[in-house]
Amino acid sequence: MNSLAIIAALGALIIVALPAFFILGRRGGVAAGRAAELERQAAAKATAEETARRIIGEAEREIETMRKGAVVSGKEEVMRLREAAEEELRGRRGLVEQEERRISDRESALERKIEAVEGRDREIGRRASDFGRREKLLQTREEELDKLIADERRRLETMAGMSAQDAKNELIRRLEEEAHADAANTLREIRESARRNAEREAKKIVALAIQRIAADTTAETTVSAVSLPNDEMKGRIIGREGRNIRAFELATGVDVIIDDTPDTVVVSCFDPVRREVARLALEKLVSDGRIHPGRIEEVVNKSRKEVEVAIIETGEQAAYNTGVHGLHPELIKLIGRMKWRTSYGQNILQHSQEVAHLAGIMAAELGLDVAMAKRGALLHDVGKVLTHEHEGTHVQLGVEMATKYGENPMIVNCIAAHHDDVPHESEVSVLVQAADSISGSRPGARREAFETYVKRLEGLERIASSYKGVERVFAIQAGREIRVVVVPDDVDDGRMTTLSEEIARRIEAELQYPGQIKVVLIRETRAVDFAR
Repeated sequence: MNSLAIIAALGALIIVALPAFFILGRRGGVAAGRAAELERQAAAKATAEETARRIIGEAEREIETMRKGAVVSGKEEVMRLREAAEEELRGRRGLVEQEERRISDRESALERKIEAVEGRDREIGRRASDFGRREKLLQTREEELDKLIADERRRLETMAGMSAQDAKNELIRRLEEEAHADAANTLREIRESARRNAEREAKKIVALAIQRIAADTTAETTVSAVSLPNDEMKGRIIGREGRNIRAFELATGVDVIIDDTPDTVVVSCFDPVRREVARLALEKLVSDGRIHPGRIEEVVNKSRKEVEVAIIETGEQAAYNTGVHGLHPELIKLIGRMKWRTSYGQNILQHSQEVAHLAGIMAAELGLDVAMAKRGALLHDVGKVLTHEHEGTHVQLGVEMATKYGENPMIVNCIAAHHDDVPHESEVSVLVQAADSISGSRPGARREAFETYVKRLEGLERIASSYKGVERVFAIQAGREIRVVVVPDDVDDGRMTTLSEEIARRIEAELQYPGQIKVVLIRETRAVDFAR
C-alpha cells in the first residue's frame, strides 16, 4: 500500500509539472521561435504522458500482485485458524466422551451397589423374620426351663433340708476358704522360690561388696574434750571474774564446762562445726598461754577460717576418694561438714563414703551406672548437716539442696527414697538404700540410746500383740527379730503367711529402726492322751 501511494504521488506530480514546463519553455524560447517551442512542449507532453502511463501501469501491476499476495495470505490464515478450531473441537469432543464414559461407569457401579443393597435388605428382612421366630421359640423354651429349674430347686430344697440361699452361702463360704488356702499356698510357694533365687544372688553381691569394703569395726565420734597441761590452766581459762570464759563463749557460741575432771575441759554445743572451732581455738590458746579477750577473739577468727578451709578440703577429698566429680562448691562444703556430724554414734562422712563404695560395687556387679550409684550414695545423707539450722527432715533438706544445685533427678530420687518416703524411680536408688542399710546395720557401726532401744522393743511387741489369734510375742536378737506364737484354733496354715506379711508391713510403717527386722510366726498343735 505504501508503494501504491508513492506511484500515485509521482503521477500527480508529473501532471502538475507539465504546465510549469510549458511556461518555462515559453519564456525561454521566445528568441528561437514559437514553432520550436510548441514542438518541444508537445514532445515534453508526450514524454510526460508516456512516463505517466508507464508509472500507472507499473503501479497497477504492483497493486495486482499485492492483491493476489494478500488473497493467498488470507486464505492461508483462514486455513490455519480453521485447523486450530478443528483441533480444539476434537480435544473437547474427547474430553466430553471421556466424561461421558466416566459418568456411565459411575452410573453402572451405582446401579450395582443399589442392587447389592436391595439384596442385603431382602436378606436382612428374611433373617429378621427368622430371628423373630427363633426368639419366640427361645422365649418359650426359657419359660419351660425356668419352670423345670423351679421344680428341681423345690425338690432339692426338700431333699437337702435347706433353702437355695443357705446352700449358696455355704458354697460361697467353702469356696472362699479354699481360695484363701490356695492363695496362701501359692503365695508361699512363690515367695519361697523368689527368696531362694533372690537371696542367693543378693547374698553373693552383698557379700562381695562387704568383703571389698574393709571398713573399720567402729566409727569415730566427734571429740569435744580439750586436754590441759595442768589444772592451773583452768583458772587462766576462766580469767578474772570469769571474763575470759565469757568472752570465749560469746565469740564461739559454745558452752565451756570446767569441772573436777583432772586436766580436761569439755566444750559443749549442738552445732558440731562451732564446737570444732571452739575446740581448735581453745587448744591454741592453751598452747600459746596468752589468754585474754582480745587474744581470744583473734584466735577464734583464725580457727574459724582454718575450719572453713578444712571443710572444703575434706569435701574435696571425700569426692576424690569415692570417684565423684563435678559437684557444686556448696555441696562440697556440705560434704565436708559431715565430718563433724554423727548419727547413732556413726560418723556421717565415713558412713556416706562407705555407702558410696558399697553401692558402686553392687552397681558394677549388676551392670548399672556406677558413677550415678556412687554420687547418689555420697549425697544421700547430706541434709543431716542442716537439720539443726533449718526446719524439716534430713531427707527433705537433702532433696532441696540437690535440686537447688542442679543435681540429676535420679540423684534427687536416691536422696528422697532412701527411707521409702517416695517411690523408687530407678535401680540405682534401690542400691543406695540397700548400701545405706548395710553400712548402718553392720556390727559396731552404730550405737543406740537405751530409751530408744526399749521403745522399739515395746513397739514391736505392741504391734504383733494387736492381731487376733496371737498368744505370745518375743522380741529377740536385740530387736532384730520378733517371734509370734499364735493360737492354732484361731490361725490356720493359710493365715500364717498373710499375718506375717501384715505385721512386717505395719512395723515398716510405724517404727524407725536400723537394718531389718525378721518376723517369725510359730503355730504348734499338740495332741495329748494317756495309756492306762
